[in-house]
Amino acid sequence: MPRILETIVTTLNADGSAHLVPFGLIEDGEHYVVAPFRPSPTIANLERHPFLAAAAPVDIRVIAGCVTGRRGWTTCPCERIEGVRLAEAFAHMELAVEEVVADEVRPRFRCRVVHQAVHHPFLGYNRAQAAVLEAAILSTRLHMLSPDKIRTEMDYLRIAISKTAGQAELEAWQWIEAKILAGLKPAGSSG
Repeated sequence: MPRILETIVTTLNADGSAHLVPFGLIEDGEHYVVAPFRPSPTIANLERHPFLAAAAPVDIRVIAGCVTGRRGWTTCPCERIEGVRLAEAFAHMELAVEEVVADEVRPRFRCRVVHQAVHHPFLGYNRAQAAVLEAAILSTRLHMLSPDKIRTEMDYLRIAISKTAGQAELEAWQWIEAKILAGLKPAGSSG
């Protein structure tokens, strides 16, 4: 299996505004592949302007916020491509699309790294941050996984939250938990 880096991807909307979304970049040798499911603003943005930035956020709430509709995070201009990146990042990469593999469900954008930079020392995530990341991914799979599977995973992830979360992780967890609870049918319901 390829290595996947969980990042915040930034593309430019048609009006020039930033579109931030958590995204797993698939490592492909020296390249990275972005493979969004249709429909996706990221697809439209990359087809129109084939550049993106990918950043490792300092604050885990950015990932939780983006999957729960909170996208107003601060950005700053990229250094080598026309675009913006997440401002508060441990590091970022600027990428250019070199090849598109068309697909009706999930096109693949193969990108080369144009520039990368480190902005803050990274000393590691705590378990609660990892749990928030996993819960954020689960929250985007509500249509693909059974409610029982999601509840089981959330119960397990909640252990790390209860043991190691600070205020930021607790807030992020609450955002994701509310989204998941709103998207799941009550246990035992049919249909």
